Amino acid sequence: MADPEFDEIAETFEFLDDWEDRYRHVIEMGRDLTPMDDALKVPVNKVEGCASQVWIFPQVRGEGRDARFDFLGDSDAMIVRGLIAVLHALYAGRRMDEVVSVDAAAHLARLGLDEHLSSQRSNGVRAMVARIRALAQGHLDRANA
Repeated sequence: MADPEFDEIAETFEFLDDWEDRYRHVIEMGRDLTPMDDALKVPVNKVEGCASQVWIFPQVRGEGRDARFDFLGDSDAMIVRGLIAVLHALYAGRRMDEVVSVDAAAHLARLGLDEHLSSQRSNGVRAMVARIRALAQGHLDRANA
């Protein structure tokens, strides 16, 4: 259920043997992330449970059950910006019901991130995934009301 963009990341990770190279790649992905306006970096968009400052601002395209999820994200840590870019590749463009059912842990395991991130970073990734899922579930709940 991964998107081609996420599959491309997984293929790049397979090609890069050294974890330092993989970290550099993740950081570069963070540099390429669409900038988030500072006006959106407010408490309602802040992700709790991350060691770094992290913001996720949802962008819903379309209406009802066919609405597609997207988001802007940012962090004060470059590696976390890269992790946001990885999550963007995994979630952006999906219907809300797909977002809530994605097995993020399995997809991220393809990258080996679960083995190479510090426990604080792993907790932060889980917090970001939980936030993304909650945003999509909230939209589904409103669409079904």
